[in-house]
Amino acid sequence: MRVQFERFYAYEELEQTLATWAGTFSALCQVESIGRSFEGREIPLVTVTNLGSGAASEKPAMLVHAQIHAAEFTGTTAALNLLDWLLHGYGEDERITHVLDTRAFYVIPRVNPDGPEAVLADGRWRRSSLRPYPREEPEDGLHREDVDGDGRVLMMRMRDRNGHWKAHPDDSRLLIARRADDVDGEFFRVFPEGAIKNWDGVNVKIAPVFEGLDLNRNWPADWAPEGEQAGAGPYPGSEPETRALIQAIVDRPNIAGYLGYHTFSGVHLRPYSARSDDDYPTADLRAYQLMGEEATRLTGYPAISIFHDFKYHPKQVIRGGDIDWLYDFLGVFAWVTEFWSPQRAAGLSGYHAIDWIRDHPPEDDLALLKLADELGEGYVDWYPFEHPQLGPVELGGWDLVRFWFNPPFSRLEEELRPHRDFALFLALTSPLLDVRSFESSAVGDGAYRLRLVLENTGWLPTSVTQKAIERMAVRPIEVSLELPEGARVASGKEREEIGQLEGRAEERSLLWWGLDHSTSDRAQVEWVVEASAGTRIGVVARHERAGTVRAELVV
Repeated sequence: MRVQFERFYAYEELEQTLATWAGTFSALCQVESIGRSFEGREIPLVTVTNLGSGAASEKPAMLVHAQIHAAEFTGTTAALNLLDWLLHGYGEDERITHVLDTRAFYVIPRVNPDGPEAVLADGRWRRSSLRPYPREEPEDGLHREDVDGDGRVLMMRMRDRNGHWKAHPDDSRLLIARRADDVDGEFFRVFPEGAIKNWDGVNVKIAPVFEGLDLNRNWPADWAPEGEQAGAGPYPGSEPETRALIQAIVDRPNIAGYLGYHTFSGVHLRPYSARSDDDYPTADLRAYQLMGEEATRLTGYPAISIFHDFKYHPKQVIRGGDIDWLYDFLGVFAWVTEFWSPQRAAGLSGYHAIDWIRDHPPEDDLALLKLADELGEGYVDWYPFEHPQLGPVELGGWDLVRFWFNPPFSRLEEELRPHRDFALFLALTSPLLDVRSFESSAVGDGAYRLRLVLENTGWLPTSVTQKAIERMAVRPIEVSLELPEGARVASGKEREEIGQLEGRAEERSLLWWGLDHSTSDRAQVEWVVEASAGTRIGVVARHERAGTVRAELVV
């Protein structure tokens, strides 16, 4: 079974696909549930690694999750595409084989299984889960819904002498803002497609969204209540979906990298959301920037800071997001990919991802309309409809779910393909503990000196970040001897902690006079052991994020 790109995955098909892969690739793939959603659906987590080279828990891991937001179906397809590529590429592709032999992937294709099912059923855009919030009953006003039953929720326009919109002179399908000096002409009032609860016959109030939660504002880092951060929930981790994902992360201390799949904007986002880059340890910011450069090289998407480049309002910051918690509390480099930029696909450039949505030249809309015409989807020509309350209206405009929040199906596979390489790259930045040597030499009758040399062969240090050291979020390397009965340690500790090992992320230029040329990626441990000749002795070195390695010798 291969991933499909010509439709959105419903929950049942998603489950069937994962079950099939787990059965077909049993040596590489395992599926488990990390919890249940608000409506009781299981939230599956897929572990992918070569089980023959060790358990996933003993390898550095990359966690990828998708579709925490209901209408962002592209994320689920991207996660499935990554799984498909890894499973079918093992043994065929050298890089995939290497990464699954030495690392593990944890993939959660759909964190929020309830919201997408509802969007597929009625076409109405939703942000996250289906739990009513912050009120239990819908308020009066216009509620978005599919009033004509065509499976889409578009816009409604009606002629109004005081309307705020007018037809573009070059294409009457397109509505543009009415200018201050537009006195004569045909003008339109525009509303979301929907029905009005308790209408007074005059004023149309847009009712707040009934399911008002945002699961990506429900995390412990910089969490703020509803009055400051809409949709954040009553307290951090209050929602079963968020709580399940938080617990899954905490239960897997080997996670060394994190990537969330979202839409849209065509960018890679990094923390902080509410703080300046000045708050980073220098080495961490530099590593983030280097990862971002590779992300752009591989995918074409710019890599940007949420605080500096992705604010929804210039005087407001985003709080309670997942990647801030992963980095600031756990010290893990965490990213969000926002798939798909319709603007870039239409040939636009030099725009700001967020500011453009608020205001842009009408010529940009014409370019986007041309793209939709070429694709044959995305924009619906206005057509008449007799609204049960407003009377004669026209329905049409942009299909937000199928053109803005997700690429058209004809572009989906092409859009997602390079992002598999970025996920693999992030996995390979992780630290990786290795045994350089484990040797013995006789120092007396029945006494032997043992020397173990360990090294970190990964790009990042074993701690992954400096922030992890500051937060005391990661333990040091632990080395243990495994002695048979009759053998004993005469000198040294049977179990010893030896700190952290550096990686090579800081080594960028031989001209830098501050470069540390020492073997800080290497450590040795020595013991004197009393044992009979021919005794087999083992050693185990463990690190939560860099993996577990074993070696043995015969004295």
